[in-house]
Amino acid sequence: MNAQDSTSTRPYLIRAIYEWCTDNGFTPYLAVRVDKTVQVPREYVNDGEIVLNVSYDATSGLQMGNEFIEFKARFGGKPREIMVPVERVLAIYARESGQGMSFPVVDGAVLDTEGDAESVVDAVEDGVEADASDRVVQLVPTDTAAAPLAAVPRAEDDDGDKPRPPSGGGRPSLKLVK
Repeated sequence: MNAQDSTSTRPYLIRAIYEWCTDNGFTPYLAVRVDKTVQVPREYVNDGEIVLNVSYDATSGLQMGNEFIEFKARFGGKPREIMVPVERVLAIYARESGQGMSFPVVDGAVLDTEGDAESVVDAVEDGVEADASDRVVQLVPTDTAAAPLAAVPRAEDDDGDKPRPPSGGGRPSLKLVK
């Protein structure tokens, strides 16, 4: 068996970082690239991505398999079934420290979520193509007001300009409702 015939290391690394987060009392977050194969509440998708709190307190029935990550969670007080193909995971990291691991972007559909949920589904069905060379996923340390994950445009010219820092818009997150 050679390296090309072996299974992906991505699900094993995701489970390892998840375990590290929980062992150290951190809140594990998953950043996910959303397309038609990802089952998440579309109203919380921003720029074709969603960040999910996958801590024990925020989820029910969490199963991290080699092909899918599945669990139940509440969004706006409503219980939802979440299913994420492992290849759509962009990163897993600790909310408190930003430490974790990012993964290569898988080519696929990018959603424009400025409109309603129907337009999101239409965009996926129309096959909007992603240009992975235009974006870089960057993990940054966070405070409570800053976004924990940002897509920063890649600099095309070499005139010394540095990538712009992420804007200060907060990402949606799961909260424990008792």
